[in-house]
Amino acid sequence: MDNMNSHTPSSEGISSVHVSSERSIRQKRDLAWKYISEGAGLNGKKILICGFCQKQICGGGINRMKQHLAGAKGNIDACKKVTADVRCEMKGLLEENVKKVNEKKGIFESNDNSTQESPSTGKRKANTQLGSYFKMGLNDKDQPSIKACMQSKERWHDVDMAIALWFYDACIPMNAVNSAFFTTAISKIAGMGHGYTGPSYHSLRVNLLHDAKQHVSLIIDSFRRTWIETGCTIMGDGWKDVRQRPLINFLVYCPKGITFLKSVDASDIYTNAETLCNLFAEIVEIVGHENVIHMVTDNGANYKAAGAKLTERYSQITWSPCAAHCVNLILKDVGEIPNVQSLATLASKVTVFVYNHKCTLNWLRKRPGWREIIRPGATRFATTFIALQSLYERKDHLHALVIDTEFKKFLKMQKGKEVKQIVQDGNFWNNCLMIVRIMGPIIRLLRICDTDEKPTLGYVYEGMYRARLAIKKLFKNRKTLYKPYTSIIKQRWDRMLRLDLHAAAYYLNPAFQYDQENFCKKPEIMRGLLNVIDKQNACSKTKMADELRYFRDTTKMQQYFCFSAFN
Repeated sequence: MDNMNSHTPSSEGISSVHVSSERSIRQKRDLAWKYISEGAGLNGKKILICGFCQKQICGGGINRMKQHLAGAKGNIDACKKVTADVRCEMKGLLEENVKKVNEKKGIFESNDNSTQESPSTGKRKANTQLGSYFKMGLNDKDQPSIKACMQSKERWHDVDMAIALWFYDACIPMNAVNSAFFTTAISKIAGMGHGYTGPSYHSLRVNLLHDAKQHVSLIIDSFRRTWIETGCTIMGDGWKDVRQRPLINFLVYCPKGITFLKSVDASDIYTNAETLCNLFAEIVEIVGHENVIHMVTDNGANYKAAGAKLTERYSQITWSPCAAHCVNLILKDVGEIPNVQSLATLASKVTVFVYNHKCTLNWLRKRPGWREIIRPGATRFATTFIALQSLYERKDHLHALVIDTEFKKFLKMQKGKEVKQIVQDGNFWNNCLMIVRIMGPIIRLLRICDTDEKPTLGYVYEGMYRARLAIKKLFKNRKTLYKPYTSIIKQRWDRMLRLDLHAAAYYLNPAFQYDQENFCKKPEIMRGLLNVIDKQNACSKTKMADELRYFRDTTKMQQYFCFSAFN
């Protein structure tokens, strides 16, 4: 009996084993184990490993790792790689643990809609169905209310359909939902609750429009401080409305952004350089003549004359025509060269024939890898060369078309014979490729100048310089071959864009300044920089000279940027 008793576990031992097993199972069911793994340390002890930052701890258990993921201060460092939704989830689990501890002590919180009572245990637990709505964590300003989260899918669809029908009925463009104000407006409407009816027609036309104008004026006033600190550029954009009235929109550019200033009906002053100059001077005074560095307008003869008069009146201002328009004119002049014009005509015959006959177009569209041919536009001269490139890329498809049996019926037509002859002419395709390569650098420069993504003043000089070098290299420096193209570029460049400001911007662009192998070392670049500095007042000259030394020395410039970032 004694031996039997010595080998039989006591009731107390059975109870302790059962509790330990139950606790282990309960811990493994903790939601935090999805992001935590177990391992063994060097001394053989169990360690816990964070699934995000791979941090290892030897003690504290899963609760300590939850504090690590939740960013709770005190016991362990916060995880820097955990996502916002997981951090929010861990915070909720920690709060739930605190709540359970308080309930055991007899401390109960007031009821709210975020918890519900378990029918089996009678205890209150967090509603985990709401977690999917809080993707940005606790700091999400657009979090829906608990009432909205609990709505059915049918109710959500009904609200979405109401908004969609409003868009369709009022012909509102679909991309209006991408506006930064759309989400804000929806959130504020939802925050008003039941009974909000929205603004009236009169309010939108009068009261709210007046308030919005005042709001925009305050934004412009904040931009004015940047105009004073860094200087600015005035841009004049000429266009014609539906009544063919010449209008000029004036905008102000600074590093903080572009601001629309005013629109002027120039019907009475459109052709008068003196009156046009007075209009420009009026705009300059609105901005502040000491703040204006550069003025950009159309490159018409009257604008050029008005710009010259303006620079005489304000010596520190540089006038220049629109770079994108000038590049477009280069493409226009190249497109009028006889051999380029005849090449474009042949290409147009092929494109027109293909798209005028349903049979040929359907045949091509059934081929794998087929993409539509780009056709020249009426106003954009670059589209002529883009169309030649597009046609050349579909060379194999067109070859397959003209030798197919389906095309034989078109050989009875004169136009069909011409198309087959053009497509099978090797010289035609070689000429297409040559023209595309010649004008490739110019088209790339046009894309740079015509974008709103970043300032492009510092890329104009380099773009023109590279384009001429590329054309000369393409013809292996044979002057008789490249001269017709480079002379057109040089003529437009010398007449319109070969300005001190462009040379200075090229010199001050770090992308080119430290590329010593390809940097252009023509005397006109340094001369242009010195001329721009010389236009400034005495205080600005000294400041620019000091900063120029930092800019030119690579090592000092890096130290300067590091010091600025530290401060």
